[in-house]
Amino acid sequence: MNWTIRGRLGLMMFLEYFIWGAWYVTLNTWLSTSLHFSGTQLGVAAGVTTIGAMVSPFFVGLVADRLFAIQGLLAVMHGLGAILLFLASTQTSFTPFYWVILLYSLCYMPTMALTNALAFRQMREPQTEFGPIRVLGTAGWIVAGLLVGNLHIEPTKIPMQIAAASSLLMALYCLTLPNTPPLGRATKVTLSSVFPIEAIKLLGNRSMAVFAIASFLICIPLQFYYAFTNLYLNQIGVDNAASKMAGGQISELACMLLIPWFFRRLGVKYMLVAGMSAWAIRYVFFAFGNSGSAMWMLWAGILMHGICYDFFFVTGQIYIDRKADVKLRAAAQGLMTFLTYGAGMFVGSWLSGAVVQRYTVGMLADGAGHDWRSIWLFPAIMSVVILVLFLFTFSDRTKARVAESAELASQATS
Repeated sequence: MNWTIRGRLGLMMFLEYFIWGAWYVTLNTWLSTSLHFSGTQLGVAAGVTTIGAMVSPFFVGLVADRLFAIQGLLAVMHGLGAILLFLASTQTSFTPFYWVILLYSLCYMPTMALTNALAFRQMREPQTEFGPIRVLGTAGWIVAGLLVGNLHIEPTKIPMQIAAASSLLMALYCLTLPNTPPLGRATKVTLSSVFPIEAIKLLGNRSMAVFAIASFLICIPLQFYYAFTNLYLNQIGVDNAASKMAGGQISELACMLLIPWFFRRLGVKYMLVAGMSAWAIRYVFFAFGNSGSAMWMLWAGILMHGICYDFFFVTGQIYIDRKADVKLRAAAQGLMTFLTYGAGMFVGSWLSGAVVQRYTVGMLADGAGHDWRSIWLFPAIMSVVILVLFLFTFSDRTKARVAESAELASQATS
């Protein structure tokens, strides 16, 4: 793959994740501060992406793989997304806002898999070429956070309008990407072609079943962070919160480089345990931190994102890659995405909203006030319970092989 194609694919990834990072991080800050939606409504609104994540594997498997060229489909979906995002930014009541943003999520979430698929189709050696390109997506999310934070527009609709303009730009740019026609037009469309029964049967293996259940469960408290951290930081007086939260993605990049070193010493089980532990510790830091003398606790909680994400999710992706037959790896990864970013975070969005509503303690000048310590201790305790159950039920003997895969994954991102 030549450097021109690398650059074009890198810009595609940058725009793809800039769009998401621009509007999603500060969504509930705007909805609570300016529109005064309830805690339950905030949780439901933040959960629309999880519905898109559940639909995405079916959409990609049944439509993108068989009917349309990927670059054209990306252009259409981002073009529709630009319209829907702008329309969502003009809403002032919950019901119309929810339906518009849900339609947007159904357009956007499949594009993450589609951009990956388009990139892979241009590569001769995806194992080493994909990482340096995909990392620009994380850079896009970081730049979006820094931009929104430094412009001090977090409690406004402007971040969503920036995302809408970026989505339109992405739609036009996708028309310039290499032609990537569907490969499966002659293939009969069936449910098993999306989630082959053999991939589902992987859950018959005890260690895989425990891993799948734990992954689903840990994504429930995970949603507290994604949905409510920016609102929390703004309410307790942290300046430029969106920019500070971008530090989490920077730590994610740093921790990726450490995965091989830790794998050789910990193995898959205790890497996963470390990731789960980090979620619990992060929520304790948030519960007892403040914007003054205990600001270090908030920084620590944000910077632990690398351990939270990489040690659990990246480790899990490598683990699945080693456990599944080569022909089933894509389906197995899709199944886990459905269980985690889809079903797990969907449940988490409803639960987090209910907890925030339960601990609403009155009205501030710019929206509802909350007992944040109680709110954060709830997912902390839940994370600990899941961690203990996982620690005593999961076992795996693929340490050496997974460590080798982790080494390759790290090389791919360097």
